[in-house]
Amino acid sequence: MQAIAEKTVREIAIENPASVPVLESLGIDYCCGGGKRLRDACLRAGVDVDQVLLLIEKAQQDSRVNDARDWREEPLSDLIMHIVGKHHTYVRQETLRIEALLMKVAAKHGAAHPELHEIEALFGAIGQELSTHMFKEEHVLFPYIERAEDAAEQRGPRPQACFDSVKRPIANMIADHDDAGALLRRIRELANSYTAPGGACASFQALYQALEAFERDLHQHVHLENNILFPRAVAMEETH
Repeated sequence: MQAIAEKTVREIAIENPASVPVLESLGIDYCCGGGKRLRDACLRAGVDVDQVLLLIEKAQQDSRVNDARDWREEPLSDLIMHIVGKHHTYVRQETLRIEALLMKVAAKHGAAHPELHEIEALFGAIGQELSTHMFKEEHVLFPYIERAEDAAEQRGPRPQACFDSVKRPIANMIADHDDAGALLRRIRELANSYTAPGGACASFQALYQALEAFERDLHQHVHLENNILFPRAVAMEETH
């Protein structure tokens, strides 16, 4: 197991999808900042690497029982369907709910907690950026990847596109992910790691719980795209 500690967090998340909830719960970045060795990431997060390895091993054993899907092997079209059906749907639904909660809580508590107004503005920017981002994925990038996968299976010509290589739109999508991640990290700082102040009302607590869940889902969403879907799409283009 010690050999696993020398792998990067990104490698572990890709090779063992069951490790993702463990890493998330410990605050270890496995998507945009997943290039660190697990041992170094644990040191930075202030957690014991041996305990983390035990938690990952248990999660992997549980996943075998639950027959979790390995997205490294599944068709890209299935992975895209999963991303859109689960994560894009979640973003759209939760963006509306969180924006309404922010408006309510900021109006009531903004005078005593002015950070709420900045959080509201930052989350509004995230919502706009992700809305445009998902539209481009669903209407340009993802359909192209699906057509390219079908062409590769049929040994046909590569489909036409408005770009010379899939690397170009992928680079844009990764940049969007980085921007959204930076905005969420700032929100986490302003929200004191989503710890509501003492005596906070139910709506205030619900807001911070929703923001934390949104961040967690976005980490998983970005991991599937940055670390699995996009590299596989590039590799497929290079070999077809």
